[in-house]
Amino acid sequence: MILERKDVLGLEDLSAKEILGILEIAGRFRAVFDRPVRSVPIMRGRTVVNFFHEPSTRTRISFELAEKRLSADIINFSSSSSSFSKGETLRDTAENLAAMKIDMLIIRHSSPGSAQYLGKVLECSVINAGDGAHEHPTQGLLDIMTMQQKLGDLRGKKVTIIGDITHSRVARSNIWGLTKLGAEVTLCGPPTMIPGGIEKMGVNIEYDLLKAVSQADVLNVLRIQLERHSSKSFPSNREYHRVYGITEEVIRTLKPEAFVMHPGPMNRDVEIASEVADGPRQVILDQVANGVAVRMALIYLLSGGDPGALGG
Repeated sequence: MILERKDVLGLEDLSAKEILGILEIAGRFRAVFDRPVRSVPIMRGRTVVNFFHEPSTRTRISFELAEKRLSADIINFSSSSSSFSKGETLRDTAENLAAMKIDMLIIRHSSPGSAQYLGKVLECSVINAGDGAHEHPTQGLLDIMTMQQKLGDLRGKKVTIIGDITHSRVARSNIWGLTKLGAEVTLCGPPTMIPGGIEKMGVNIEYDLLKAVSQADVLNVLRIQLERHSSKSFPSNREYHRVYGITEEVIRTLKPEAFVMHPGPMNRDVEIASEVADGPRQVILDQVANGVAVRMALIYLLSGGDPGALGG
């Protein structure tokens, strides 16, 4: 068994062996994309609920597409058009859904720990699609899969994560996963965006952008979460871009084989220049495609799917 657990709530909980096993299965699903018929009947007759209490475009569509390609029955839940708007609690809503005998629940919520809570109270499997600033495990997995495709074994590889670390669940999932696989992780951003004590997660801190990227094999550029910042976090978007933006000038200082990632959505010409976002060094659309494969793999494995049945 690759996953001997009911839920996937964060990469902190997964072992290196589990992470590599999930990504190996995701690689097999990725091969399905090149077939004329991209759907497989693995989840026929099973029901998956997408329980999104927070806005999402990429993650939600990616999960929906993964579910459709596995032939699952899908229910999409939106908090704005549900009893949440009438004051119903998270637990009551989830337990009502579970009483309808669903098989899996995908949750995105603004409160850290919401996925862990539902994993404890529900019998069905729960996948965390992002909980506050805590974790975003499927984004972490798809990022690591993209790095593996370019770099192979990640042991000893240098990954620099740049931007709003304080508010980033993506950063935390990347850190947990990458350090377990032996990568060397450096965090870079303004001091106001680097949480105190994060070095305990086994990462390096560098506030000088050019030093942080000089030996990097990959740059993972995070969105500046403008909606969460006060005016004191950084002087202006222009100033942030001048000091920490990934521009063509920064790209020219990288190792020739280094590449750039971004989890999206992008603030163009804030954390990343448009010419870099559209340039030859980025693998952003590879991340998007890998996200569907990773989510297919997780849904399949948590549903008791046999990895051997997929072939090599």
